[in-house]
Amino acid sequence: MNVDIKTTIQEENGKVIAFLEGRFDTVASSVVEKALAPLFECKDKEIILDCSGLTYIASAGLRLFLSVLKSAQGNGSKVFIRGINDHLRTVFAMTGFINIFKFI
Repeated sequence: MNVDIKTTIQEENGKVIAFLEGRFDTVASSVVEKALAPLFECKDKEIILDCSGLTYIASAGLRLFLSVLKSAQGNGSKVFIRGINDHLRTVFAMTGFINIFKFI
């Protein structure tokens, strides 16, 4: 099982930023889910999913992003996505996720 993704979480100016780099495919989803677990505990925060280094996202990745969003809404937090490339933007548009998330 080769996982080609790196996930880093840091806090900047009261915002929680998750940096994702590499390929977010189905194999990587369980690894990323564990790495993003702290986001499910954020209360009244801005959460930024930084996709600047993300080259690919599978449906499992989209589902995890949606789980983060639903959890955040229940905790009074807001989720923003930044840094998506044209390929990722096309995936978000085709799936309708472009209308669900806020992009910065």
